Amino acid sequence: MAASKNSGVKVRPLGNRVLVRRLEPTEEVHGGIIIPDTAKEKPMEAEVVAIGEGTRLDDGSRAPFEVSVGDTVLIGKYAGTEIKFDGEEYQILKEDEILGIVG
Repeated sequence: MAASKNSGVKVRPLGNRVLVRRLEPTEEVHGGIIIPDTAKEKPMEAEVVAIGEGTRLDDGSRAPFEVSVGDTVLIGKYAGTEIKFDGEEYQILKEDEILGIVG
């Protein structure tokens, strides 16, 4: 079951947690000014890379997720916990920290 809920990443979130990769916005130069990486804001769009099993309900079943692997979602600038795995940066956050699904 876990293999179908993750896209080849070796990290599997637990419970109602979601693993996402922030999507970098396209680079736009306005008036020839290039903003350094240290001054840029964190992107709010992310791709869902893996999901956990869902929140356990009182009857022992699991609540289904509203997001799926591959969805593009909106997350807060400081949502979740940043992790680095195999040279890639990810965020692990609870599903209720996701603000919306893009598209």
